[in-house]
Amino acid sequence: MDGADSSGQGTVMCATWIRRPENAHVVIVGKLTPPVLEIFSYHPITTSLSTSPKGRFEFEEGVEPVTIVAHPSGDAVVCSTTTGGCKLFEIYFKGENVELVVKESIPLQDVGPQKCLAFSVDGSKLATGGVDGHLKMFEWPNMSITLDEPRAHKSFQDMDFSLDSEFLATTSTDGSARIWQTNGGPLTTLTRNADENIELCRFSKNGTQPFLFCTVQKGNRSLTVVWDISTWKRIGYRTLLKKPAALMSISLDGKYLALGSKDGDICVVEVKKMEVRHLTRRLHLGSSIGTLEFCPSDRVILTTSREWGVMATKLNVPVDWKEWQIYLLLLGLFLASVVVFYIFFENSDSFWNFPQPGRPKIDSVLGDPKSDDKWSEL
Repeated sequence: MDGADSSGQGTVMCATWIRRPENAHVVIVGKLTPPVLEIFSYHPITTSLSTSPKGRFEFEEGVEPVTIVAHPSGDAVVCSTTTGGCKLFEIYFKGENVELVVKESIPLQDVGPQKCLAFSVDGSKLATGGVDGHLKMFEWPNMSITLDEPRAHKSFQDMDFSLDSEFLATTSTDGSARIWQTNGGPLTTLTRNADENIELCRFSKNGTQPFLFCTVQKGNRSLTVVWDISTWKRIGYRTLLKKPAALMSISLDGKYLALGSKDGDICVVEVKKMEVRHLTRRLHLGSSIGTLEFCPSDRVILTTSREWGVMATKLNVPVDWKEWQIYLLLLGLFLASVVVFYIFFENSDSFWNFPQPGRPKIDSVLGDPKSDDKWSEL
C-alpha cells in the first residue's frame, strides 16, 4: 500500500510521530473545525492509521493548532496556536487509550505566534522561531531560557538541530540562513549570492558526514545545496525535486532525505549517493505539503495537507537489514563452515585426517594394518 488516509472530520493543520517502545508508534494530528488534537495508532503491516482516535484534546473557543513537535522520549508534545502562545502537553498511555494533559508553562504562553518548533536530538533543548523573527531556546524540562534573540530573522522559515545538539540552523523568509551555538549565541551566516534564497535546512544525522543540507531557490532553479559544518563552506549541490520545496525532512539514522513540494509531490533521496530513490507525484494533488516526517523505525513517511488530510506512505527504497537478520546470517555461515569442515575431515586420507598432498598412503609405509607393529617401534 502506497498511502493510507486517517478517518475523521476536520481540516488537518499539522501532525507528527510520537515514538513508543517496541516500535508501537502513534501519530498526533492537529485539526480545525472543531480545533482538536487527536492521537491515532499506526499499523505497520498495512501502513495505515487507526480509523478512530485513541486520545483527544479539544481546544477552547478561538484557539486553533498551527504546528506541533514531539519530545524524543515520546512523553510530551508542544503545540503552537493561533492565539500566539504554545501549549505543553504531557502524554499518558493507558492500555489502548492515550491521555493528553495540559501542563502550565508560563515561558511558552508568552512566546507569541510561532512558525517553527524543534527539539534537540538529545531532548535537552527546545527552540521556537516566531513569525516576528524572535528566536528563543529553552532548557528541557525546566524551561529556563538559554538564548533570546528578538531580531534573529525577519520571519522564521525553518530550523533544525545538529546531531550532537551543539548547533541550530535557522532560515528566514527573506532568504537568509544563520547558525547558532546552542550554548553560546550567533556563530555565522551562510553565504549566498544575490539571486539565491535559502529556504529549508536539515543537518545530517548518520554521525559520519558533518553536513548541512539546504534547499536554495536560484531564480527558476530549485537546488539542494550541501555545506560542510566544520568550515561552513559549500561543497556541492544537486537538483533533486526540480520544483520549489515546501518541507524538508531527514530520517533518524540519516540515510534518507525527503523533500515535499508545494503542489503535493514528495521525493526521497539516499544521502550517501545523493540520488533519488523514491518519487511520488501528486500524493497530495494540488496541495502544499504541510507535514513531512519519517517514521522512527520503518521506511514510511508521514505527510499532511489541508485538502487531503494525513497520510502514511511506504517508501520504495531498499529494505534495511534488521539486527536479528544479521545474527541469523552469521549463524548460518558458521553452521555451513562446520558442515564443510566435517565433510572435509571424513574424506581426508592422512593419518591425522587432514590432506597432505604428495605423501604416500599410511598403509603403504607401515605395511599391513593388521600386523603387530607398534607405533612406539617406529
